[in-house]
Amino acid sequence: MGKPKGIGAAACTISLANVLKQRREKLAELINFPVMLWSGRSRSRNFPANTFPFRASSHFLYFAGLPLENAAIRIEGNQLTLFMDEAGAADALWHGEMPKRDAIAAQIGADADYPLSRLNQSMTDDCATIPVLDSATRLLQSQLLNRMLAPADNPQQRDRTLTDAIVTLRLTHDAAAIAELRKAGAISIQAHKAGMAATRTAKTEAEVRAAMEAVMMAYNATPAYSSIVTVHGEVLHNDQYHHLLQSGELLLADVGAEVTSGWASDITRTWPVSGTFSPTQRAIYEIVLLAHDTCIATLRPGVEYRDIHLLAARVIAEGLVDLGILNGRPTDLVEMDAHALFFPHGIGHLLGLDVHDMEDLGDLAGYAAGRLRSDRFGLGYLRLDRPLQSGMVVTIEPGFYQVPAILNDPERRARYGHVVNWKRLAEFADVRGIRIEDDVLITETGTDVLTAELPTAIAAIAQLVAG
Repeated sequence: MGKPKGIGAAACTISLANVLKQRREKLAELINFPVMLWSGRSRSRNFPANTFPFRASSHFLYFAGLPLENAAIRIEGNQLTLFMDEAGAADALWHGEMPKRDAIAAQIGADADYPLSRLNQSMTDDCATIPVLDSATRLLQSQLLNRMLAPADNPQQRDRTLTDAIVTLRLTHDAAAIAELRKAGAISIQAHKAGMAATRTAKTEAEVRAAMEAVMMAYNATPAYSSIVTVHGEVLHNDQYHHLLQSGELLLADVGAEVTSGWASDITRTWPVSGTFSPTQRAIYEIVLLAHDTCIATLRPGVEYRDIHLLAARVIAEGLVDLGILNGRPTDLVEMDAHALFFPHGIGHLLGLDVHDMEDLGDLAGYAAGRLRSDRFGLGYLRLDRPLQSGMVVTIEPGFYQVPAILNDPERRARYGHVVNWKRLAEFADVRGIRIEDDVLITETGTDVLTAELPTAIAAIAQLVAG
């Protein structure tokens, strides 16, 4: 397999220890108290020794750089202390020789390293933290800090100050992070191309998924989230892969890689199983693609992400009016949330160490201070509502879906019956769901689409599928 563009070449020349030192220095500019962060532990599937793959807490990863299991770090000013146990003989038997703690400490630039037994309340006094998701570690955090931990999206005062500081830092990405995001994107691009090629002979969604995830495995990456590979694109987070692929259907693939450092990618493409879009599929695809392209062209520092969402809604509403599916002025249709009958989710989200970056903090990262989620049908699922900044990475992912639970809901049919031409809509029955998604770095002057190498144009998509 040839090396994808962006892998290797995008590697950051600065050492990991220096990257982490710079992040600690920036944190010290925002807070004046010590911090303890835990990595967490692997969780059992069905008996203790059979565990899910370990994934370290993203907040730990941001400052520790390595996915160390059952470890903790203490940060005070520019000082970093690592707490973890040395691997024992049993670990070597089952998992092979592991690096020594002092070698790991040197790699991440820790000033001192200790076994976990040295981690006691004298070390954690006055420390702020962010709760880890696994319950065993969260209980340990509470015991060592000698206090109950409030939910991550509503923390106690000192923890809230730390949370706000980490949000400030992680909202925008340094050069090392961007290099890793490019690497994740490059692998994901190759995965999608493999999926399109596999569609020519695949009998089920599972075979296409296997081809895509095989590319990730070949580059020692993993899926950043449960892959969505489905002919039922109207199910937004479909994780079923047993459906047969039949000519005339569209296949929606929302698949992104996570590299070993934890940084993620998130790409969606939709293509015809046969390689050829029907006239109705082409018409809807072109509307979604226009919304995608228009939104990306509008991104720049200072632009409100909520306005980008509403822009996508207007473009989609206008296209559906042109097709005769909706009736009325596009601006009025968006104001009454009629577009959400077909585009119910938000235009995208933050991307970083988490595919929905920092969403473990609820809306503290996604929503600017003082802003709350709307209860409107067309805005309630907006994951990001703050002005864009240079260094942010966001996704842009407009879509069109025919969701039976929405379109057949009696209350919504009554409310929107006068603006929907149901007879005309029935002519587009071969379009269950279409989504087009790319990862976009906001720059000082505009954008850098990290996943632009994967085509979105109909002719290019058809060529990749047909071979």
